[in-house]
Amino acid sequence: MPNDQEPKKSRSIFLFLRIAVVLCGIIAGIVWISRKVGWGNLANTFRSINLGVFALVLGVFIISQVMVGLRWWLLLRSQSIFIRFWAVVRLYFLGWFYNNFMPGSVGGDLLRAWYVTRHTDKKFEAALSVFVDRLIGLSSTLVIAVFFYTLFLRDKGLEITSSGQGGLLSSMAQYKWVLFWAVVVFTVILGALLLHTKTRSMLVKACAYIQQSGLKIIIKFKDAVVIYCKKPLTILLAFGLTLFLQMLTITAFWLLGRNMGIQAGVKYYYVFFTLTWVLGAVPVSIGGAVVVEGMLTYLFSTVGVAEDAAFALALCQRVVWMLASLPGAAIHLIGAHLPQGPQNSLQNRKDFFVDSKKSID
Repeated sequence: MPNDQEPKKSRSIFLFLRIAVVLCGIIAGIVWISRKVGWGNLANTFRSINLGVFALVLGVFIISQVMVGLRWWLLLRSQSIFIRFWAVVRLYFLGWFYNNFMPGSVGGDLLRAWYVTRHTDKKFEAALSVFVDRLIGLSSTLVIAVFFYTLFLRDKGLEITSSGQGGLLSSMAQYKWVLFWAVVVFTVILGALLLHTKTRSMLVKACAYIQQSGLKIIIKFKDAVVIYCKKPLTILLAFGLTLFLQMLTITAFWLLGRNMGIQAGVKYYYVFFTLTWVLGAVPVSIGGAVVVEGMLTYLFSTVGVAEDAAFALALCQRVVWMLASLPGAAIHLIGAHLPQGPQNSLQNRKDFFVDSKKSID
């Protein structure tokens, strides 16, 4: 019984740390806006947004997410897992909703992996397809970032870091006392936790949990290579589709930025957005919140974009994400993510909520 409780404690600590990152980021953001940007300037920037352009961006993003569901559907079919297309799309939106709204230890990908196994007997291949789907998404994101940086921005590296607010070192020098006290507070809290036997033990277990999770990812990656290398055309098609959808989405945000008066070229969007998407995938906060917004604001400010406009653009992206994921809530509430058929009705009722007594990992 104690062994069963250890992973739960580790996940609870990890969840607490992620929530703490978000809360600290929100507090820092409020202070930053109050002292440097100004709430009035930020409000004026939002008022300048054309609702028609915003609706266009939202529509493009939702369509892109449906097509990402098509990507996952293709990966499933390559393993002879025949699930209806719209069932796959519903599962994808369910996972997207959990990623954006639910501050739980169960991520959207893990939730997708759990529920997709309810639709097929090939449970290992179905769950692995979620990992491959995410891997393709991250890989294509990195390709876009590296390609456009190498082609357009590599020779302008000094210009990027010296324009706008003076680069990272200048910003750090400006806020050196804030950074100093932040480090002091963090050190004191960490020291207090380490001095307490129980919390020290929990931190050790949390580190062990993170290490075990990393090993699981490596094993999944090896299994994915073995299985999906037999279907190279499917992988190439999924990768090409992802490149197109991500560039389409970023171009839509570029149009929104132009509407807000941001004059930065689309090449900066292709680099900055993709870079922050990758950073946001690192599970240090809830759905990449604070991390994505902070980094995107900083990157655009380094190329001369006004900080209020850059921050407003970053917030618009978050709003689009959250609005586009709302169908996932409706899907969960009406049980549309569960297999259809009277023979599954009893099991469906048991599996309706993710916090049932059954373990999902």
